[in-house]
Amino acid sequence: MSAGHYGLARWHAYMESEGDPALLSALIADDCVFHSPVVHTPQSGKPIVMAYLLAAAEVLGNDSFHYVRELVDGDEMMLEFVTELNGISVNGIDIIRFGDDGKIHDFKVMVRPLKAINTVWEMMGAQLAKAKG
Repeated sequence: MSAGHYGLARWHAYMESEGDPALLSALIADDCVFHSPVVHTPQSGKPIVMAYLLAAAEVLGNDSFHYVRELVDGDEMMLEFVTELNGISVNGIDIIRFGDDGKIHDFKVMVRPLKAINTVWEMMGAQLAKAKG
């Protein structure tokens, strides 16, 4: 099994855990970069990537969340997801690059339509602020 396929299996285990921080921490490389659908600049480093992904688990990880398609090319993965937030249908894509160590080194999220991205932006901002205390 390639490092990417191993990492993808671990990502799915994390998603099934409903956001277990220990599982996520074991998956994220120290130099990981996160590309948010609403923040212009890439967010670098494990602590900030962890904060974004844990907030996303809280916001997006409801009972309606599920992946509908996976495209895998070596250590590069594109996972299309759907979910519903406050009655709004959200369609998005997680683009994940795994390193030889099986850890996530780059994570990009894209979301559509505009109404959904605005809702995600609002809810993620609130969740990140709450997490900071």
